[in-house]
Amino acid sequence: MGKPIILTLDDEIQVSDAVERDLRSHFGKSYRIVKSTSPTEALETLRRLKARDDEVSLLLIDQRMPEMEGTEFLLEAMKIYPEARRVLLTAYADTSAAITAINEIGLDHYLMKPWGPPEQNLYPVLDELLDDWMATVDHIYDGIRVAGTLWSATSHDVKDFLARSQIPYQW
Repeated sequence: MGKPIILTLDDEIQVSDAVERDLRSHFGKSYRIVKSTSPTEALETLRRLKARDDEVSLLLIDQRMPEMEGTEFLLEAMKIYPEARRVLLTAYADTSAAITAINEIGLDHYLMKPWGPPEQNLYPVLDELLDDWMATVDHIYDGIRVAGTLWSATSHDVKDFLARSQIPYQW
């Protein structure tokens, strides 16, 4: 399996580029960053990712977009990836929409624009959400699985062999 995906959606290209840059600099080693500037394209991207069994860990979505509001997008995205963490980017005037989204769609967090500096306002929030996602979601694993009883000497021999050979496995 590849890296889990963080999908970001903002219709303003400059903001979309800034979000992508900040996410890549902090999360690029562990996550694949996918950006979009169109809600319909982003939904289609999510459908394609789901068809390929890719994991989407986080949706970072702008609230105000001409084609569709962020909360509407998240309602549709939840049908495809219900376990992905949901974060809404809002302007100061959109806080009521964010609060409504928390209550109606289970929004995990909302961030005010601008979010700078990212080390203070963006990364800690997303780190916590991604850690929670990593700990609570059943991840797809298509490598070697060792099935055996806890006290079986043969099972432990197999585990030891795989570990010595540096072959990834799941117990």
